[in-house]
Amino acid sequence: MGYLLLCLCSTMVESSEYMKYKDPKQPLNSRIKDLMSRMTLEEKIGQMTQIDKRVATSQKLKDYSIGSVLSGQGSTASRVENVKATPEEWITMVNDFQNGSLSSRLGIPMIYGIDAVHGHNNVYKATIFPHNVGLGCTRDSDLVKRIGSATALEVRATGINYVFAPCVAVCRDPRWGRCYESYSEDPKIVQDMTEIIPGLQGDVPPSYRKGIPYVGGNNKVAACAKHFVGDGGTTKGINENDTVTDWHGLLSIHMPGYYSSIIKGVSTIMVSYSSWNGVRMHAHRDLITNFLKGTLRFRGFVISDWMGLDKLTAPEHANYTYSVEAAINAGIDMVMVPMNHTEFINDLTYLVKKSVIPMSRIEDAVRRILRVKFTMGLFENPFSDFSFMNHLGSQAHRDLAREAVRKSLVLLKNGKSVNEPLLPLPKNAPKILVAGRHANNLGLQCGGWTISWQGRDGNNLTSGTTILDAITSAVEPHTEIAYSESPEADFVKSNNFSYAVVVIGEQPYAEKFGDNFKLTIPEPSLSTMKNVCGSIKCVVVLISGRPLVIEPYLSDVDALVAAWLPGSEGQGVTDVLYGDYGFTGKLSRTWFKTVDQLPMNYGDEHYDPLFPFGFGLETKPSNASS
Repeated sequence: MGYLLLCLCSTMVESSEYMKYKDPKQPLNSRIKDLMSRMTLEEKIGQMTQIDKRVATSQKLKDYSIGSVLSGQGSTASRVENVKATPEEWITMVNDFQNGSLSSRLGIPMIYGIDAVHGHNNVYKATIFPHNVGLGCTRDSDLVKRIGSATALEVRATGINYVFAPCVAVCRDPRWGRCYESYSEDPKIVQDMTEIIPGLQGDVPPSYRKGIPYVGGNNKVAACAKHFVGDGGTTKGINENDTVTDWHGLLSIHMPGYYSSIIKGVSTIMVSYSSWNGVRMHAHRDLITNFLKGTLRFRGFVISDWMGLDKLTAPEHANYTYSVEAAINAGIDMVMVPMNHTEFINDLTYLVKKSVIPMSRIEDAVRRILRVKFTMGLFENPFSDFSFMNHLGSQAHRDLAREAVRKSLVLLKNGKSVNEPLLPLPKNAPKILVAGRHANNLGLQCGGWTISWQGRDGNNLTSGTTILDAITSAVEPHTEIAYSESPEADFVKSNNFSYAVVVIGEQPYAEKFGDNFKLTIPEPSLSTMKNVCGSIKCVVVLISGRPLVIEPYLSDVDALVAAWLPGSEGQGVTDVLYGDYGFTGKLSRTWFKTVDQLPMNYGDEHYDPLFPFGFGLETKPSNASS
């Protein structure tokens, strides 16, 4: 009888023990330890694998215990590239994948990641906020935190719980195609703007241990500070190039954003494609394991960039087994292998079984991944619900984006002389000209990383207000507005316009496709500016991801506004053009005279800018009508 009771008690204990990792009352570390004790090597390696949704199926997630799925480079909520997918379609897709994960042997939920770098930018009808280059000009960390909260709600509206943001790069050379993803050339401003992290994830509770990831509820998302480290300091601004600087330069310029991100509980950190003094970051054990995980005590997980391991050899993918060995031993925990997960899984399994990669390295990676998932509450609430759908593109978020636009604009020139300012513009002029392709084009207004990776031209890609529409709403009903993408000078002279608003700038681009050694205003924008501003009073609104060469034409322009890449809410531009609000933005980047000066940053010995870091004229709000 005693033996039988002992057996029954033992069985009950085993049953209770089996459920420990699913019991939210258990301490976090106990849950992690219990779950890891039950996992096979294959299940652990599966957790280290992130695949693109285009190749994902619920069956694959079940069979391989895949840790994460992502929507990469603008991929949408459909096998077909349906850019107009609804929140319901997104949620249904994410939950289908989650069903696969939960039906695996141990039922470990997957985490779903997406690039939400200026709002939920892959999704139709989402609010598109200004890119970071503009937000840095606001100097308003509370605004950026509110943008983080809004973005989290819009991401949750589509059932997603993990964002590859923020970018905390410190862009030191505007020739870099990702410069608009950087808040500033000044590491202090970048640090301040990491307030977006508690916006996305929630405020870390008092006395919370430094370095532990934090996500505060189902209206928040896991964030990702990127790209570790030095991606904004590459030679000549070439994307994925080498950042040549000493240890002090790396720590003082490129690392501060990570200190702040870790203190604020950032869940994940993404490794950069770039190198530091010739060593690829994806293979940099000293910086990833020793410094980031050791010295800085980061306890979230480290994720690779898109096919980042492939780039460790030249040509790419030439020796993938070596790449896996180098990256995992360097300290990368989760690997973005979007299209071919079996090769990664097979190679990593082989390397562990041959003791080339120690089991302790796998344990460290999985422990970190599970820590984030438990912290997010995924084991208790793995499925996405439909309760946040009304937040996608909500009026409250569009109003917030509009506020961000008007605070980010920098007034560089106002009038041919100080005594004759052009701005604010009168709302009741009889007849005005609006010129330039960028005036009536949401795609150009939003820039890269909008619906698709490289961005798109046109007005049918998402919802928003063009600058032309905003001008139409701002002026009096009797004001006649003529719009021309590229008017001839004779047309401008012969029409007796009171003034012109010329909206010009760059085409959308992302990453290496934006690398540019000339930084000139492209055609037809340049001709449009010359034709209009040579004939009548004009304000030029420059839509760009960085400063461009403008000195030769500055004397012809009455007023010049750096509008950066303002996103979907064009009324933020007219709010300040027409004096409903004053201009307050200050340059977060140095505006050079010629590209021959580059790289040139505030504090350099031979600092000779056209407009210095911190420059920005101010205007007072006015209900100007004449």
